[in-house]
Amino acid sequence: MNFNTPIRHLSEGAKNVFRNGWMSVASITSIIVSLFILGVFTLLVLNVNSFADDVDNQVEINVYMGTKVDQATLDKIKAEIGSMDEVSRITVISKSEGLKDFKEKLGEEGKDLLEGYTEETNPIPDTLKIEVVEPTTAPYLATKIEELNKKYPDNPIYKVRYGQGTVEKLFKVTRAVRNIGFAFVAGLGLMAMFLISNTIRVTILARRREIGIMKLVGATNMFIRWPFFVEGALIGLIGSVITVGVLFLGYNQLVEAIQGDISMAFRLVPIKDISLKLGGLLIGFGLVIGIWGSTMSIRKFLKV
Repeated sequence: MNFNTPIRHLSEGAKNVFRNGWMSVASITSIIVSLFILGVFTLLVLNVNSFADDVDNQVEINVYMGTKVDQATLDKIKAEIGSMDEVSRITVISKSEGLKDFKEKLGEEGKDLLEGYTEETNPIPDTLKIEVVEPTTAPYLATKIEELNKKYPDNPIYKVRYGQGTVEKLFKVTRAVRNIGFAFVAGLGLMAMFLISNTIRVTILARRREIGIMKLVGATNMFIRWPFFVEGALIGLIGSVITVGVLFLGYNQLVEAIQGDISMAFRLVPIKDISLKLGGLLIGFGLVIGIWGSTMSIRKFLKV
């Protein structure tokens, strides 16, 4: 092969993008619209998943000890729970701290209501607040903790709570949200792929006479194919880069607007956390579809 042939292919492919004018614009526009819709829904799914993760991570187990449990027994139980693989952190809330928190929750009326209670008469038990490594293990871990009572004759653990019933429903909802979101994005990706490739196919269909003449004068299939390969790659690259620029600019403004509103409890995923992966995904997707659409569409015209 002549050394200048690759340069010729690159040059012809780039020229074809501009030479075909409105057909190239139609293909690029198709890529922009399709990838923009795909990008918007991907951002939506990423933020919904982030919110679901935050909700899951708020799941914790509260272990209420008996009011007559001594410090040695409390320390021993804390050590046993801390050695469990499912546990990431344990915080001890003493009786006095629990009484203080309870008073604060009740407000001014609570101060008068609980005024007569002392350290000895304090009805609030010592509490172990447990954070789990994986939120979905909370029900299993709660059962393991309850079984620790079997080791002690006086049943020092009064009650174990983790939001039984509500937590299981929460996990089902968040799991369904994630699965539906990923399935929806995958469906949009397939739709975008066929829409873009069909638009590129129409562009190449309009040039079938040009391909036929090149084939009749003796050009090889690879010689004909490469400029279209380059053209498809450029169309995919231009369309996807424009899409990523517009998408991230709009998303960044939305993030800044929501962050500026202190009343908003929901926070969007920062753009710096997703820009590299999502941007690379969309640009790569645009390139692949552009190349695939061009090479697949030209195959039928090479059989002359």
